[in-house]
Amino acid sequence: MRDVTELSRAFGVNAEWGEGGKFPRFFEHVCGKRILVLADPNTRPLGEELICALAANGCSVGELVYPESEPVADERTVERAVRRAEGSDYLLAVGAGTLNDIAKYAGFLLKKPSGVFATAPSMDGYTSGVTPLIEGGAKVTRPAQVASDVLMDADVLAAAPSLMRGAGVGDVLAKHCALADWRISVSITGEGYNAEAAALMQEAVTRCEVAVPALAAGRREGVGPLMDALLVSGYAMVMAGNSRPASGAEHHMSHFLEMDYLRRGLPIPLHGVKVGLGTLVSLYLYRRACTLPRLEGYECVRREAERLPTVEHAEGILRSLSCPVRFSEIGISEEAMREMLRRAYLIRDRFTILALYCSVGAIEEVMDEVVERFY
Repeated sequence: MRDVTELSRAFGVNAEWGEGGKFPRFFEHVCGKRILVLADPNTRPLGEELICALAANGCSVGELVYPESEPVADERTVERAVRRAEGSDYLLAVGAGTLNDIAKYAGFLLKKPSGVFATAPSMDGYTSGVTPLIEGGAKVTRPAQVASDVLMDADVLAAAPSLMRGAGVGDVLAKHCALADWRISVSITGEGYNAEAAALMQEAVTRCEVAVPALAAGRREGVGPLMDALLVSGYAMVMAGNSRPASGAEHHMSHFLEMDYLRRGLPIPLHGVKVGLGTLVSLYLYRRACTLPRLEGYECVRREAERLPTVEHAEGILRSLSCPVRFSEIGISEEAMREMLRRAYLIRDRFTILALYCSVGAIEEVMDEVVERFY
């Protein structure tokens, strides 16, 4: 696989590894600028060395530390960032998913560059050009800008809670199913396909899986392959022109569940945790399709099932990283899970294994066994 640092440069991203708050390439192009740091009470201490180094490098540093330990990327948090950043030249998130999303979107609105000091290898949105937001109580995806800089410290990333490392791996494991969903759509609906993007994503996933034992043990050598896969996910989406290399039925299931949490006014579990559960369901549906009479004739599905990892393999990886492998573990009701299986395919107009099951009326035939297996 191409060196990810060089690949990042080709996409205009400075993906820089450093330690002790020192990132020479980043410092060179922000020297003397006014930087607004976005953080929360959990991530702010992790950025202390970097913030001090920026000040010593001639930058004027302002801070917006959200009081919530788990801020939500909604209208209120984005508006606060926009107001505070109006007099700044650059927005720097110290955090992972939500803070990165806020910085990317606020920078997009203000036409100012943004970057992120990654505090956890927990999701693949670092290099994506969109931002998921909560607007009017609903989950929406808005255009945003790609982070100009992704700053990474192996010690900080390895020290992230096991569940956050597991969420990142869950998001990577999902690519197996996302790519399979893409290929069956090519065969069944005639959808276009970008072989280069798919191959790049698949290779990154394979390298990441090899690093799982190190990640489970919290060793720093495990975070490099994981971050590579998370960064490559964004680049593969750019190459494909859409999110096909990274997102399939498992993501639609995750998005459906997020709406359930929003309706109940409850904190939403990590994206990769929900996606990991959706991945287990997708893997099961692929395998089950091989013995389901209603799906006879879909040879492309059988081919994909043979090349996919087993449910047990994926479960073992998720368990080793403290990730839930049952929906009941994340506070989802059995009825909500059943509705997810029936309706999550409607989240996007995209053909997937779940859409196939629902379109031929097969989902009800396997409903009870899927719920029993994964609830």
